[in-house]
Amino acid sequence: MNDAHWHLVVNHFPIIGTIFGMGILIAGLFLKNKTSINTAYILFIVAALFAFASMSTGEGAEEMVENLPNVGDQIIHEHEEMAEKLAIVLYILGGFSIIGLILNIKNHSKAKWITYLVLLMSLAAAFFGKQTGTTGGEVRHTEIRTNVVNQVGASQGEGAVEDDD
Repeated sequence: MNDAHWHLVVNHFPIIGTIFGMGILIAGLFLKNKTSINTAYILFIVAALFAFASMSTGEGAEEMVENLPNVGDQIIHEHEEMAEKLAIVLYILGGFSIIGLILNIKNHSKAKWITYLVLLMSLAAAFFGKQTGTTGGEVRHTEIRTNVVNQVGASQGEGAVEDDD
């Protein structure tokens, strides 16, 4: 397996893991269940590890697709920029999740504050995850690119101004 294949294998979990972790964390807060909150922390930590793996294989994946038809440097660059932002947020989220897990296990009085901080960071991670997933999908799925709609309409004569004179 090459880097492009590994990238495709590992790149989904940082986004999906964050979304699942956020849902479990919200449920844990609502139900006041430490086990659920700890489960969410573990998911965030694993998502951060998978983000590292995804970032590690991204450069090799870029090398393999950058010269393919309909794949431009701009599309890859946008994805790379969003992925870097997501990775930073996930690394921070993973770090605070480790702290939250330890504080929860020790029944520390600040554990609840960390939980709310982690929830806010998970919302930011979900936002950047959506952006990263979309820009990553645009690399090979031309049908989801925003400029495709404009190109198709122009090629079919839509949007052309007709002169009634």
